[in-house]
Amino acid sequence: MTGRIAGKVCVVTGAGSGIGRATAQRLAAEGGHVLCADINGDSAAATADEIRSAGGSAASRAVDVADPRAVDAMIADAVERWGQLDVLVNNAGVNIPGVLHEVSDEVIDRTLAVNVKGQIYGCRAAIPHMLDRNGSIINISSVNGVVSEPFLAVYSASKGASVMLTKGVALDYAKRGIRCNVVCPGWVDTPINYAHAEMLGGLQKVYDTIDSFQPIGRPGEPSEIANVVLFLASDEASLMTGSVVLVDGGMTSQ
Repeated sequence: MTGRIAGKVCVVTGAGSGIGRATAQRLAAEGGHVLCADINGDSAAATADEIRSAGGSAASRAVDVADPRAVDAMIADAVERWGQLDVLVNNAGVNIPGVLHEVSDEVIDRTLAVNVKGQIYGCRAAIPHMLDRNGSIINISSVNGVVSEPFLAVYSASKGASVMLTKGVALDYAKRGIRCNVVCPGWVDTPINYAHAEMLGGLQKVYDTIDSFQPIGRPGEPSEIANVVLFLASDEASLMTGSVVLVDGGMTSQ
């Protein structure tokens, strides 16, 4: 621990597992106060408990980011607890793969509600508390926001929207003390990818052949994404806004 974001108040959505959990833990380890939000309140609480057990500062809240009022209340909760808001990590997401002409209205609506509207709601709620105080918003997109893969048309559309949302927010608030960047992970070993893996022949097959599409030759770890988020949250990234940060093991270099 070096205190790279000491005293900063952070909100992390989707903090109950995977990249969100690793990010919440990393931010707290570097001195942040972290509100861990997740649609699964028990999982969010477990992350916060782990942070506190390690000596960090954290609270938790059950939040469905597709509900704008719930997102507003989440941001208000963080501000009420710690008196300010410095970092928002819009990480919550869903990945429901399928053959496009067979995808139901419900899957389309849920994907866009969580992956697109959820990030919009988060930005909208957070921005008034960050104006003119060097706030940092980090949206978690995907390599599929830049390139697509089989069975991911709807997911890719939602993640492309995350990239463009980031650029728009960055431009609108560049002179108002808010930075907004987007992280695009490649294949990371988290449960959100498991359904897609089944459509590709199973998780073991994906990992056995991963060097065919992710040149580094292995899946990423959630902690590796969390390290990049920490950098973007810190003042070390003070010149970065509107950046699309690919953390993809070389996938898009091919």
